[in-house]
Amino acid sequence: MPSPTSDRTVAGRLAGVVSEVLGDLPVRIRAWDGSTAGPADAPTVVLRSRTALRRLLWDPSELGLARGYVAGEIDVEGDLAEGLSRVWALVGTRPPVLPGRRDRLRWAGTAVRLGVVGRRPPAPPEEAVLAGDKHSTDRDGAAISYHYDQSNDLYATLLDEHMAYSCAYFREDPATDAGAADGSYGITEAQRDKLELVCRKLGLQPGMRLLDVGCGWGSLLLYAAEHHGVQATGVTISAQQRDHVEKLVAERGLADRVCVRLQDYREVPVPAEGPYDAVASIEMSEHVGQEQYGVYAQTLHRLVRPGGRVLVQAMSHASAPAGGAFIERYVAPDMHMRPTWDTVAMLSAPGLELRDVQSIREHYDWTVRAWAERLEEHWDDVVALIGPAGARIWRLYLAGGGLTFREGRMGVDQLLFARPAADGSSGLPATRASWTLR
Repeated sequence: MPSPTSDRTVAGRLAGVVSEVLGDLPVRIRAWDGSTAGPADAPTVVLRSRTALRRLLWDPSELGLARGYVAGEIDVEGDLAEGLSRVWALVGTRPPVLPGRRDRLRWAGTAVRLGVVGRRPPAPPEEAVLAGDKHSTDRDGAAISYHYDQSNDLYATLLDEHMAYSCAYFREDPATDAGAADGSYGITEAQRDKLELVCRKLGLQPGMRLLDVGCGWGSLLLYAAEHHGVQATGVTISAQQRDHVEKLVAERGLADRVCVRLQDYREVPVPAEGPYDAVASIEMSEHVGQEQYGVYAQTLHRLVRPGGRVLVQAMSHASAPAGGAFIERYVAPDMHMRPTWDTVAMLSAPGLELRDVQSIREHYDWTVRAWAERLEEHWDDVVALIGPAGARIWRLYLAGGGLTFREGRMGVDQLLFARPAADGSSGLPATRASWTLR
């Protein structure tokens, strides 16, 4: 590996610094002067200008890297996910070594010689800036709007025909499934199977009343009404999602069975006819926040009848409460995750009884891969919809997100609860699961 003294090119100097911190150089570097350094068989990190390094001087962290990538000052040639994986693997094996005073002075001299010292570059304009108290109704509305109200056409391009923006359920690993090989089984079929699995776990029957808290683009509402004959009500705080669902309801003639409201979960009333027979909340709890999670749990308990069921599909993280600086600033502001056992404890506190836990972590890797493939297939269309910086945000988001599930740093679970009746009965079969997909 070149050292700072043996290679005086820009890339060589940078490779020496990175190697001192990480103990190795997991990627190849190509600098703005055309110089290269690092393993030839690794993805190549391209530094297009001195501004990229100036960002890292001011923010030597994930945030500095993210800002440089979003701004197009840093790029990656080759497999982005592989590059991220190599860095994570190296950091996990050998934590970064922080420089001592002498090294800091030497590195400062290198920065001066490279011409990267200067004022802090402004953050890319795509970065989220939210006002107000965290997880107040106004700020939650702004956070949801930032991510979900970008463009319905964007989500229609990336997602399946159900517009399901959550982890799918694949009956088999798509890498080995014969159906995937001939194209007959893909993300659309896997999302259909997820919706069917949720409906079966909730025990939906014709005439039952279902509430979907955080209904997204209505995939569960429409599926449950059309295939299980329920009366489905959804709430969302995204105006674009509400409008999209209302359009589909009108087109499919479901106005007598499906209703969607622009409403915060904290404001959902118990209907005049009583609590709902079943309540679902699919990957919405991540937006609730630690401070409001007790209110969220009490709301689900209040809105389901005794003997009814609640299904929460939630992402989990064993230690970090949020998705990191990049996710916080560019994808899902104010996102909060917790270990699965903490989520179960908080949802159980008002009186819900846990009946089933199913981890579908690997399925999220497969789901995100499908979305990433669509992004690359329709790259020019996505750029036309949200601009080159927006498209780069999605590329980094999907590459990093899929990797976290594949490597087990994040999980996702379907948590099935019952609200016991006065006599203690759960309303669920005690001897066998009745929802297995065959």
